[in-house]
Amino acid sequence: MAARKSPAPERERPRNHASGNDQVHSWTLVTSQALDTAWRVVKGSVTLAVSLLAAILSYFRRLHMHLGHRLKWWIGYLQRRFKRNLSVEAEVDLLSYCAREWKGETPHAKLMRKAYEELFWRRHIKCVRQVRRDNYDALRSVLFQIFSRGLAFPSWMKEKDIVKLPEKLLFSQGCNWIQQYSFGPEKYTGSNVFGKLRKCVELLKTQWTEFSGIKDYHKRGSMCNILFSDALLECKLYEALKFIMLYQVTEVYEQMKTKKVIPSLFRLLFTRETSSDPLSFMMNHLNSVGDTCGLEQIDMFILGYSLEVKIKVFRLFKFNSRDFEVCYPEESLREWPEISLLTENDRHYHIPVF
Repeated sequence: MAARKSPAPERERPRNHASGNDQVHSWTLVTSQALDTAWRVVKGSVTLAVSLLAAILSYFRRLHMHLGHRLKWWIGYLQRRFKRNLSVEAEVDLLSYCAREWKGETPHAKLMRKAYEELFWRRHIKCVRQVRRDNYDALRSVLFQIFSRGLAFPSWMKEKDIVKLPEKLLFSQGCNWIQQYSFGPEKYTGSNVFGKLRKCVELLKTQWTEFSGIKDYHKRGSMCNILFSDALLECKLYEALKFIMLYQVTEVYEQMKTKKVIPSLFRLLFTRETSSDPLSFMMNHLNSVGDTCGLEQIDMFILGYSLEVKIKVFRLFKFNSRDFEVCYPEESLREWPEISLLTENDRHYHIPVF
């Protein structure tokens, strides 16, 4: 009986092939699962990273906005704290200033434009310096020009120590009423008036001496910018000027009582019911200067006389009349230096620049 041939080899091949397919499928599945897992991990990491980055960017954006607001606030604060708030502004073109301020077609606006054109073309005034509009501006306009030009002391101030004038009025001339002197908007009166006045006059003397000793024009200008941006020092200087005016009125009043000849402007002053003597002049007029009103025309005369300067004022609202240009005082001596002002209403003054 013939032996059967074993079919084993032929039968093993399909098993090996199936096994190989299973292995391939297994590896494919494992690989797919691994890639899927890896993708989920990567996707999760990327999502987390994007979320984290978005959160970081949002945080820095809010931080940037917060810091920006804080920085803006600090910049504004520092600007307000350290910016020089000049009470006398820099020069600007006269006609440009006029065009900006008087645009209307009313009769008054047309009159003002003609007045400014007169100053520019016939009086050769090319620029103007605006002066802060308050009840000290007439005093400020005059004193600024005295200091910026380095003018010397008036002759009578060279002969007397003006720091001692409050003491002279209070003790030598028995003017006890000086204790009712009021320092502009401060409205201070009392037993310490003498000491406050002395400090004001001392400051005026010190500053005037310093400015008159500076020969360089640009240096005087820089120092004026510093001085006329300090409101506290300014007020003291203007109160000193008011006191100098009061002292002169008192001196002339004493001369009048002895029948001495006095300037006509003082005769006009003493004929008014509200200023018949130094006390009424102080109470009814001088105490209000810097507070509720500025200088009146008669006060401008006294200011010019006291400081020995000829104050020429262009009154623009009086254009085409004899009062368009006036001088305070009219009878000033020829050697007195001339200071020019312009006004649109006799209440506020600016400085013309030739």
